[in-house]
Amino acid sequence: MAIFLQFLVGLIFGLGLLLSGMSNPAKVLDFLDLGGIASGGWDPSLAFVMAGAVAVTFAGFRWVLARPRPFFSERFHLPTRRELDLRIVAGPAIFGIGWGLAGFCPGPALTALGFGTSAAFIFVAAMFAGMWLARLLAGLPALSRIATPADPLET
Repeated sequence: MAIFLQFLVGLIFGLGLLLSGMSNPAKVLDFLDLGGIASGGWDPSLAFVMAGAVAVTFAGFRWVLARPRPFFSERFHLPTRRELDLRIVAGPAIFGIGWGLAGFCPGPALTALGFGTSAAFIFVAAMFAGMWLARLLAGLPALSRIATPADPLET
Protein backbone atom coordinates (compact mmCIF):
# COMPACT_ATOMS: atom_id res chain seq x y z
CA MET A 1 0.00 0.00 0.00
CA ALA A 2 2.86 2.40 0.81
CA ILE A 3 4.38 1.97 -2.66
CA PHE A 4 1.01 2.55 -4.32
CA LEU A 5 0.49 5.77 -2.33
CA GLN A 6 4.00 6.96 -3.19
CA PHE A 7 3.31 6.25 -6.86
CA LEU A 8 0.02 8.15 -6.64
CA VAL A 9 1.68 11.16 -5.00
CA GLY A 10 4.42 11.13 -7.67
CA LEU A 11 1.80 10.93 -10.42
CA ILE A 12 -0.11 13.88 -8.99
CA PHE A 13 3.16 15.82 -8.66
CA GLY A 14 4.07 15.09 -12.29
CA LEU A 15 0.62 16.12 -13.51
CA GLY A 16 0.95 19.32 -11.51
CA LEU A 17 4.28 20.04 -13.18
CA LEU A 18 2.73 19.49 -16.60
CA LEU A 19 -0.36 21.60 -15.90
CA SER A 20 1.66 24.46 -14.41
CA GLY A 21 4.04 24.55 -17.36
CA MET A 22 7.14 23.85 -15.27
CA SER A 23 8.17 21.08 -17.67
CA ASN A 24 8.45 23.71 -20.41
CA PRO A 25 11.87 25.39 -20.18
CA ALA A 26 10.70 28.39 -22.23
CA LYS A 27 7.99 29.17 -19.65
CA VAL A 28 10.48 28.82 -16.80
CA LEU A 29 13.03 31.04 -18.54
CA ASP A 30 10.31 33.65 -19.23
CA PHE A 31 9.60 33.65 -15.50
CA LEU A 32 13.29 33.99 -14.58
CA ASP A 33 13.84 36.82 -17.10
CA LEU A 34 13.15 39.77 -14.81
CA GLY A 35 14.50 42.07 -17.53
CA GLY A 36 11.30 41.34 -19.44
CA ILE A 37 9.12 43.09 -16.85
CA ALA A 38 9.46 46.47 -18.55
CA SER A 39 8.74 45.08 -22.03
CA GLY A 40 5.87 42.86 -20.91
CA GLY A 41 7.76 39.65 -21.69
CA TRP A 42 7.95 38.45 -18.11
CA ASP A 43 5.65 35.53 -17.20
CA PRO A 44 4.62 35.79 -13.52
CA SER A 45 2.43 32.66 -13.56
CA LEU A 46 5.08 30.42 -11.99
CA ALA A 47 5.21 32.74 -8.98
CA PHE A 48 1.65 31.65 -8.23
CA VAL A 49 2.64 28.00 -8.71
CA MET A 50 5.52 28.45 -6.26
CA ALA A 51 3.32 30.34 -3.76
CA GLY A 52 0.79 27.52 -3.89
CA ALA A 53 3.54 24.93 -3.38
CA VAL A 54 4.96 26.84 -0.41
CA ALA A 55 1.49 27.15 1.18
CA VAL A 56 0.75 23.43 0.74
CA THR A 57 4.20 22.50 2.06
CA PHE A 58 3.86 24.80 5.06
CA ALA A 59 0.47 23.35 5.99
CA GLY A 60 1.60 19.80 5.24
CA PHE A 61 4.70 20.00 7.41
CA ARG A 62 2.73 21.46 10.31
CA TRP A 63 0.14 18.69 10.02
CA VAL A 64 2.63 15.83 9.57
CA LEU A 65 5.04 16.95 12.31
CA ALA A 66 2.16 17.25 14.77
CA ARG A 67 1.73 13.47 14.48
CA PRO A 68 3.57 11.19 16.91
CA ARG A 69 5.23 9.33 14.00
CA PRO A 70 5.12 9.24 10.19
CA PHE A 71 2.65 7.03 8.35
CA PHE A 72 5.26 4.68 6.87
CA SER A 73 8.16 4.78 9.33
CA GLU A 74 8.82 4.30 13.02
CA ARG A 75 10.19 7.81 13.52
CA PHE A 76 10.84 11.09 11.75
CA HIS A 77 14.27 11.55 10.17
CA LEU A 78 14.89 15.28 10.53
CA PRO A 79 18.20 17.07 10.09
CA THR A 80 20.03 17.87 13.30
CA ARG A 81 23.01 19.88 12.02
CA ARG A 82 22.65 23.64 12.04
CA GLU A 83 26.03 24.86 10.80
CA LEU A 84 26.63 25.90 7.22
CA ASP A 85 29.01 23.86 5.16
CA LEU A 86 30.24 24.06 1.59
CA ARG A 87 27.53 21.71 0.35
CA ILE A 88 24.76 23.88 1.83
CA VAL A 89 26.15 26.96 0.10
CA ALA A 90 27.42 25.52 -3.18
CA GLY A 91 24.57 23.08 -3.84
CA PRO A 92 21.77 25.64 -4.05
CA ALA A 93 24.01 28.02 -5.99
CA ILE A 94 24.77 25.37 -8.60
CA PHE A 95 21.09 24.36 -8.67
CA GLY A 96 20.00 27.97 -9.27
CA ILE A 97 22.59 28.55 -11.99
CA GLY A 98 21.58 25.34 -13.75
CA TRP A 99 17.90 26.19 -13.47
CA GLY A 100 18.50 29.67 -14.85
CA LEU A 101 20.62 28.45 -17.76
CA ALA A 102 18.58 25.42 -18.78
CA GLY A 103 15.07 26.24 -17.60
CA PHE A 104 14.82 22.84 -15.95
CA CYS A 105 14.97 21.68 -12.37
CA PRO A 106 15.08 17.95 -11.55
CA GLY A 107 11.37 17.15 -11.20
CA PRO A 108 10.21 18.92 -14.36
CA ALA A 109 13.23 17.60 -16.27
CA LEU A 110 12.23 14.03 -15.47
CA THR A 111 8.66 14.87 -16.48
CA ALA A 112 9.90 16.42 -19.73
CA LEU A 113 11.72 13.18 -20.61
CA GLY A 114 8.29 11.89 -21.60
CA PHE A 115 8.22 14.40 -24.45
CA GLY A 116 11.46 12.97 -25.84
CA THR A 117 13.20 16.33 -26.23
CA SER A 118 16.96 16.27 -26.53
CA ALA A 119 17.25 19.19 -24.06
CA ALA A 120 15.58 17.14 -21.33
CA PHE A 121 17.84 14.13 -21.99
CA ILE A 122 20.98 16.31 -21.95
CA PHE A 123 19.88 18.02 -18.74
CA VAL A 124 19.05 14.75 -16.98
CA ALA A 125 22.38 13.23 -18.05
CA ALA A 126 24.21 16.32 -16.73
CA MET A 127 22.14 16.16 -13.54
CA PHE A 128 23.15 12.55 -12.90
CA ALA A 129 26.78 13.40 -13.66
CA GLY A 130 26.55 16.27 -11.17
CA MET A 131 25.04 13.99 -8.52
CA TRP A 132 27.87 11.50 -9.05
CA LEU A 133 30.46 14.29 -8.80
CA ALA A 134 28.80 15.66 -5.64
CA ARG A 135 29.00 12.23 -3.98
CA LEU A 136 32.64 11.98 -4.99
CA LEU A 137 33.46 15.43 -3.59
CA ALA A 138 31.46 14.79 -0.41
CA GLY A 139 33.93 12.06 0.48
CA LEU A 140 36.83 14.52 0.53
CA PRO A 141 37.15 15.85 4.11
CA ALA A 142 38.69 19.21 3.20
CA LEU A 143 35.84 20.02 0.81
CA SER A 144 32.99 18.68 2.88
CA ARG A 145 32.58 21.74 5.11
CA ILE A 146 33.57 25.34 5.59
CA ALA A 147 35.91 25.90 8.53
CA THR A 148 34.65 28.13 11.34
CA PRO A 149 36.70 29.80 14.07
CA ALA A 150 35.53 27.17 16.59
CA ASP A 151 36.56 24.38 14.23
CA PRO A 152 39.09 22.02 15.83
CA LEU A 153 40.74 21.49 12.43
CA GLU A 154 42.06 25.05 12.50
CA THR A 155 43.98 24.62 15.76
